[in-house]
Amino acid sequence: MLVTDKELLKKYTQRKWQGIPSVDVTLGGRLFVTFYSGGDGEELGNFCVLIKSDDGGQSWSAPVAAADAGSEFRCYDPCVWVDPLGRLWFIWSVMPGALYGAYAAVCEDPDSETLTFGEPFKIGQDVMLNKPTVLKNGDWLFPVAVWKRGIYITGMPESESEPRLAFAYRSRDKGKTFERLGGVDMPARCYDEHMFVESGERIRMYVRTYKGIGVSESSDGGRQWSAGEDTGWGGPCSRFFLRRLQDGRLLLVNHVNYTGRNNLTALLSEDEGKTWKGGLLLDGRNLVSYPDGTERNGFIYIVYDRERGYGVPGVEDPAREILMAKFTPKDVLAGKLVSEGSELQMVVSSLQRESCTVFHDTFAAQKELYGK
Repeated sequence: MLVTDKELLKKYTQRKWQGIPSVDVTLGGRLFVTFYSGGDGEELGNFCVLIKSDDGGQSWSAPVAAADAGSEFRCYDPCVWVDPLGRLWFIWSVMPGALYGAYAAVCEDPDSETLTFGEPFKIGQDVMLNKPTVLKNGDWLFPVAVWKRGIYITGMPESESEPRLAFAYRSRDKGKTFERLGGVDMPARCYDEHMFVESGERIRMYVRTYKGIGVSESSDGGRQWSAGEDTGWGGPCSRFFLRRLQDGRLLLVNHVNYTGRNNLTALLSEDEGKTWKGGLLLDGRNLVSYPDGTERNGFIYIVYDRERGYGVPGVEDPAREILMAKFTPKDVLAGKLVSEGSELQMVVSSLQRESCTVFHDTFAAQKELYGK
């Protein structure tokens, strides 16, 4: 299921579409981004690719790893996470059948010249898209969901016995074993895509809904959860990104003043999400979505997709881009880039006007080809 052989990895540069990205930065400053593709859309045969950058995102490698379970399955909703030990987790989900669930492979030294991953192992059932959260007591919480009935994706089973909730999985031994705790049936839930934030003595779970973003609280470490309610933050029923920064403030990346999946904006809160300050517009264009991010060495890194390449009526030549923003909290409060080194709409990968070759040696080569 995990592909790392250089010859076998060449096939994953042949893509018709791409989207749903994730990013993290190693202790040594190396960037990793993952996303998925395969086939004509979200279907059986999907695969996830992992690429890296050693120059701050100005150029990107060909795939250094891929998750592929073959034409009878789909690997999807990937995530990358650098854990407190400095290890890189490459996480993806698989459906249908016997492989159904969320899996991970761990690289012990992601800054080394040669990347070596351990054998893939299962985290839980069914889908995990967003990063784990490390609690003050040392527990690691993994957001794994069993989608509600009526959410249809090719290959998704309809188990009658499986509880269908947005769950918290806990690891107390640094990812060696996992225990499923409680879950939430959030009102108006969609694909869940939930994430956790520790706030005082409570843990808050934030969930994608048809109304925007819902929230539930746990006061016992994730075993029991309150009835979910709407945050009032809005959103066009799409993935959002929420994270506590190193300075204690909350960062939210969401669609603001939107007419769909546009106006992707970064906001800061100093009062646990009661109010939001600033507003750095990362990308105001249409069909920008699915932000994921991380913080390292004073900068925030956010990746997202634009015009994935399927399901975009009225777009004759979709960009099929994975893009990245690099900025600071000061930029968010100012509503514009005021920090040296900050940059918006950096191209990680673009398939526009490409029939075969996807990756380019340098960002300059992409700029020459696409005029960006």
